[in-house]
Amino acid sequence: MNLHLLQAVQISWSPSLRVTRAGGDCETVLHRPASELKDRPLHVVLGTTPEKVRQLDALAREGHQAVEFLYAALGSGDPVPLRLTLTLEEGEATAVGVNLSTLLEGAPPVQLSGLASQMSHELRNPLSSVKMAVQTLARNTGLSERDQRRLTIANREIRTLERMLWQLSEYGRGTTPNLEQHAPRTLVQEAMAMVAPELTERRVEVRVDEAPDVPKVRVDAGRLRPVLAQVLLNVAMGLTEGGNVEVAIRADPEGRVVMVLKEPAGLLPEEQRDSLFKPYECHLARGAGLSLAALRRVLQHQGGDVSAETGPETGTVFTLTFAA
Repeated sequence: MNLHLLQAVQISWSPSLRVTRAGGDCETVLHRPASELKDRPLHVVLGTTPEKVRQLDALAREGHQAVEFLYAALGSGDPVPLRLTLTLEEGEATAVGVNLSTLLEGAPPVQLSGLASQMSHELRNPLSSVKMAVQTLARNTGLSERDQRRLTIANREIRTLERMLWQLSEYGRGTTPNLEQHAPRTLVQEAMAMVAPELTERRVEVRVDEAPDVPKVRVDAGRLRPVLAQVLLNVAMGLTEGGNVEVAIRADPEGRVVMVLKEPAGLLPEEQRDSLFKPYECHLARGAGLSLAALRRVLQHQGGDVSAETGPETGTVFTLTFAA
């Protein structure tokens, strides 16, 4: 087993809880080279308490490959989440540790898929009931102008909640996409239709500039449209009323299709750019911070991708790539 490729470590220790052997990618996982770990107290090496390492030692000496999780405090940075497999090897208590942050980089949180499914089921039914009640009230012609405005706001917020639930569900979904040929302009138009009331309220127009002879793209339109709609709306919300969202569609030299979307008001400092596509961390996000993360996840599962560049003159420019 190549522990360096796995970004994992293997350490053994004596009954006095001092490290006797260390190997693997110790610098990445434990923030020290293996040569500096030998003879050090186990609780110091793992960045935890003496009581915790006594528990780990007892589990290891049972020899049943028990699995434990802990956060290793290894310096001034954030604690490192470790998954430890504990056993006896050549008579010594031993642990193989994996850095979960590295292992799951780019993947949704482990609990998200099940949580999203449960939340969608539990929340969609009462939300649908509220939506029907609001729409029924809106048909009452005897309402005052103030009450009509309140119902308009309620309808808008219900649509926002529906999109947020869908994004949460989509980000955690791992099923195989149903890929079919679609015209890129049509995808944008259908996404626009999903947020048309919000665009109309802000008097924002989405303008599509499509080059001639752009081929169709292979996507799961049912999963792409809602995320694309939310990103278009996010860009629109950053514009002044009466502004335009500019979308350019082109074929690239490699036979793919690229869609360029500009957010003039979106400007990130250099230190925040790595968080652009991370859920709940995007500083351009308006809402739950899931729209760009969900868009990247959907596109990557369908053979495409999304990237972004930001600068003082252009704002943020998103480039969506599709497989033709």
